[in-house]
Amino acid sequence: MLSLVLAGIITGRVSAASGGSLPRPAEAVFSARASAARSPALVDINHATAEELRQLPGIRDAYAAVIMKNRPYDNKRQLLSRKILPVAAYEKIRTRIVARQ
Repeated sequence: MLSLVLAGIITGRVSAASGGSLPRPAEAVFSARASAARSPALVDINHATAEELRQLPGIRDAYAAVIMKNRPYDNKRQLLSRKILPVAAYEKIRTRIVARQ
């Protein structure tokens, strides 16, 4: 029985017969941390420079200029309601932007 429990610990699997669950295997913890480290920081559309805005997918000089010209924004969805960006462009960046006051 002990060898089965140890095998479960090594592989990250625990059977119901072993009486419980274990924390995630180390590989899962490390991969979760690595993906969090790779995720880009949110870009604040109220304070970002043109260069920071251009780092967003689909945002080039023209869109960056229009975003900056129409500041401030109460929320990021105003990029749509004010017709600053088309829906397709907004969908590409919506998870990467924020409108801080």
